[in-house]
Amino acid sequence: MIEQMTAVLHTAFRAHYPDAWPDMESARAEVEEFFDPERICRVAVADDGTVLGWVGASSEYNGRAWELHPLAIHPDVQGQGVGRALVADLEVQVRARRGVTIFLGTDDEDNQTSLSNSDLYPNPLDHLSRIQNLNRHPFEFYQKVGFVIVGVIPDANGPGKPDILMAKRVSQE
Repeated sequence: MIEQMTAVLHTAFRAHYPDAWPDMESARAEVEEFFDPERICRVAVADDGTVLGWVGASSEYNGRAWELHPLAIHPDVQGQGVGRALVADLEVQVRARRGVTIFLGTDDEDNQTSLSNSDLYPNPLDHLSRIQNLNRHPFEFYQKVGFVIVGVIPDANGPGKPDILMAKRVSQE
């Protein structure tokens, strides 16, 4: 299963984020970190045992907020509900641990949104209020599963390459 999860992670991110886990060794190291009992790792598996995708999360803010990272779905099954199911399951897991919020950063390093290649200063929130998806950026997927954009870190990945911050409340506790 570890090898399949590694392959899914490497393959899923290769197209738009080639520097994220650029080889199988770095992807395997990332996968192995999620077997720490302090983290959440959930895997979607087909009837034949094939890994379709997986999601991980780490506890932050004394367990009240959990960072979703990563969500990796094999390209052959993207758009078929696997990611949606994994996020829904992650929400259950976070609530069971008395978490209130799930948050994530979704980088734009590849001109996928109107925020890319722009100087977002001096008013990044103005740019954020007019965000457009230019090339299948995942922020729209996260919006469809209930996340909202809560901020942006301009130039997080270099000039004109922001990190879009999103969050979702999963409990009132």
